[in-house]
Amino acid sequence: MAQHQLRGVLNVIDDCSFKVSQFDMLEGSDVRWWGSVGDHLENLTKGFVISEQKLNKTYQSDGFVVKLLNNVSWDDISVLSVWDVPMASDFGHVVLRNLTNGTEFLAPLSSKVNGTVIKGNGMRTMFNNCKVLADNYRVRWTLNEEEDVIEIGLEAAIGFLSYMAFGWANPNASSSFMMGGDVTVTGFKENLLPFADDYFITKYSECMISKDGRVEGVCPDTIYEGSDPVGLVNNTRLVYGHRKDGVSFIRFKKPLKSIDTKYDLPVNQNKTMRVIWALGLIKPPDSLRPFYLPQNHGGSYGHLTLNVSEHVDDCLGPLDAEDKQDQDLVIADKKGPIVVSTGPAVFYPNPPNPSKVLYINKKEAPLLRVERGVQIKFSIQAGHDVAFYITSDPLGGNATLRNMSETIYFGGPEAQGVQATPTELVWAPDRNTPDLVYYQSLYAQKMGWKVQVVDAGLPDMYNSSVVLDDQQVTFFWTLAENSISIAARGEKKSGYLAIGFGRGMVNSYAYVGWVDDTGRGKVSTYWIDGRDASNIHSTNENLTHVRCKSENGIITMEFTRPLRPSCGLDDKPECKNIVDPTTPLKVIWAMGAQWSDDHLSVRNMHSVTSSRPIRVLLMRGSAEAEEDLRPVLAVHGFMMFLAWGILLPGGILAARYLKHVKGDGWFQIHVYLQYSGLSIVFLGFLFAVAELRGLSFSSLHVKFGMLAIVLAIAQPVNAYLRPKKPGNGEEVSPKRRLWEYIHVIVGRGAIAVGIAALITGMKHLGERYDDEDVHRLMWALILWILVGALTVIYLEYRERKRRRDRISGRSNWVLGSGEEEDLDLLSPSQAMAEKNSGSSDRMEVQLEPISR
Repeated sequence: MAQHQLRGVLNVIDDCSFKVSQFDMLEGSDVRWWGSVGDHLENLTKGFVISEQKLNKTYQSDGFVVKLLNNVSWDDISVLSVWDVPMASDFGHVVLRNLTNGTEFLAPLSSKVNGTVIKGNGMRTMFNNCKVLADNYRVRWTLNEEEDVIEIGLEAAIGFLSYMAFGWANPNASSSFMMGGDVTVTGFKENLLPFADDYFITKYSECMISKDGRVEGVCPDTIYEGSDPVGLVNNTRLVYGHRKDGVSFIRFKKPLKSIDTKYDLPVNQNKTMRVIWALGLIKPPDSLRPFYLPQNHGGSYGHLTLNVSEHVDDCLGPLDAEDKQDQDLVIADKKGPIVVSTGPAVFYPNPPNPSKVLYINKKEAPLLRVERGVQIKFSIQAGHDVAFYITSDPLGGNATLRNMSETIYFGGPEAQGVQATPTELVWAPDRNTPDLVYYQSLYAQKMGWKVQVVDAGLPDMYNSSVVLDDQQVTFFWTLAENSISIAARGEKKSGYLAIGFGRGMVNSYAYVGWVDDTGRGKVSTYWIDGRDASNIHSTNENLTHVRCKSENGIITMEFTRPLRPSCGLDDKPECKNIVDPTTPLKVIWAMGAQWSDDHLSVRNMHSVTSSRPIRVLLMRGSAEAEEDLRPVLAVHGFMMFLAWGILLPGGILAARYLKHVKGDGWFQIHVYLQYSGLSIVFLGFLFAVAELRGLSFSSLHVKFGMLAIVLAIAQPVNAYLRPKKPGNGEEVSPKRRLWEYIHVIVGRGAIAVGIAALITGMKHLGERYDDEDVHRLMWALILWILVGALTVIYLEYRERKRRRDRISGRSNWVLGSGEEEDLDLLSPSQAMAEKNSGSSDRMEVQLEPISR
């Protein structure tokens, strides 16, 4: 037996088949009959399947015939194993040697060749008889009358710190059968080595030594008689012992008749005698009492009559312990580093194995338990020939060399060091790390063991969390570059938990988590467009790392989804389910009694739901209740409308249509309005950045707004650098004309981009709040833009008419009115026409004094 309580009798029938009887084995995952050329690690891992039969169930004293594959013969097989393929694990094997003459058959499985039982070194778990003492305790024995000894095997599904006791009661006792009993106490020492010692019971108590040297209680024979250098008092001989799959097994032998007649009772193999047994905790030796001390059995004891010469076998199947994990456990935390070293393989949990394996904190290949979201520091001191890494492959040793794929979660070729110069690395398993991974060496197989990844609590696994409406559901999330990981946990018992993205259940994208009748947790996605069960439409969202569990009726679900669904040109509802981190995510929830994959009905309706959505600010890591327009954003919008909708356009209109007014009033109005508009733009920008706690360019509104601000800021700089204005009668310089082109184009472009920013801002606001006020404001803005456009058209018409009238001489002008300021330098044709008109209509005026 190597693992899974494997035992049985193997009988080779012919060249292509063999028979197995009395076959016991605990269930495995993908277990096969396996052949190899040797029983060492390298040979066994390079073995091959020899039969189509799969051993994927628990066997209880079963018998069957196994046929070899057509391309397999006994000549190909030196070692026959029961082999777990995924874990490369040997449950037990027999070494086949010279089958033709039936000699030298060595096996952990008892074996027959041509009907003859082959006894050998590998039959330490096999006996002729077995008796059930309790549900978790059995005694096995084989009577060897030739040597006048009895070999006994005690087998119990108990803890590592427990003892197994079995022996014979005082034949003269009519009650209190334990008193005067001769028992063998067996167990395991702190170093995992087995022991078996003779004890004698003089009192129902722990072994005590009084001041006068009197000994009483459950004490070793050697304590009563003193030292035992020749083994006459403690005549029990340990043969073998192991702990496998949470089951203790110890084999020992003792003489039927002992020289020690005072503390050893003779065993009459032909007579029915009363035997006694007990299970309990055991105290290790100390300086005062240097022997193991069985503690009170706590009710796990009994007695029965037994004739050891009569055949008994009422043990059906293997013992199945609830806790099968016997390997040491190392729990990682933040207090200190995990020291990784190497040492000899003594109790490696997954045979076969190399002679040198990994030690964690000086423990041989323990189970390492880590928590998601908690950083673990490794101090790697295993040597330069061992590269430590954590992988999805149970064998390690670089799975790519075996043409296998693996996921490496931590470590690699650089993770190597020695005690003098260790390498320290930090690993933080996250919510996407599987529940079970493996620590191994990159250069050799099967040096490490399992890493159990447990939830440290959702707050440790996610960056942010908020409590949704009514304090009934907690929402957790972590943002990545292109995805978001989400968890939701109900705070009251329910059959399912649903969260939705939207203002209400209608027109929302829903995620429902529940546990089905088989105990499997599920998360399904839906689009809801009505209030009936028929309006709940299943969707096919790309969810990964999905988990759902129910603990005492509390549902917790987790999943990861892309921010933008990869739908291409599809018009499916889920293709519109986009999560924009810069936009508050409106989240609702519901709970109910039961859910199913299909055939939804009124029975699946929720029993409780949120009264209003909560707007989750994904980038900020906070939330707020759904409410009317937030005051700060309202101020931002009003200020931007005042600047881009009134002041800045007003400044441009003043420069365009008021130049004919006497003096430089148009210029003063232009400057004051532009600088006022710029100041308000700057203040509105600061309000928005402060309220949203950052600036993200993923929004079209932000892109338009920033471009408009840049163009607007460029105008004062451009004005400061303008060339000198020409004097009366002087030609306009090319630099001045170029500057005027740039100044006008940039200014008008800034207004156009600013208006686009206003429109996209209203649209962005509508997506955030989705209420009627925003829609009304959008229509009001559009109306204002239309009125402004009509006003500009009217003013432009009046301006062009005025200029035509002046050119034709119908305009009334005043001498010295500075009408040259009224020239539109961006219309060269008009300027040339006015110049030619002025030259052709030139006349001389002579001023004479008026005589009174």
